[in-house]
Amino acid sequence: MADSNSEVSFNIVEHFGVIATENSGWTKELNLVSWNEREAKYDIRSWAPDKKKMGRGVTLTGTECDSLKSLLNTRFSRTSSTIQENTQTAQ
Repeated sequence: MADSNSEVSFNIVEHFGVIATENSGWTKELNLVSWNEREAKYDIRSWAPDKKKMGRGVTLTGTECDSLKSLLNTRFSRTSSTIQENTQTAQ
């Protein structure tokens, strides 16, 4: 187990975008981040406006990101067609 007092270093290699902005100014973002000088991974988490503090998040490899994309495409494709069917039935 890592020492809870140890410093964590990070480098945002690529910023893909903001998912949401909180009233406090913190933003939930998708980035490619290298943690402790390791290989960069896709990262979803909240960041303070100055990027010096961050919340807990999730990191994904490229393969895991592809799997998530497939799951989301399946989920939202089905939801969109269900919404269209329900709208057409109601008319």
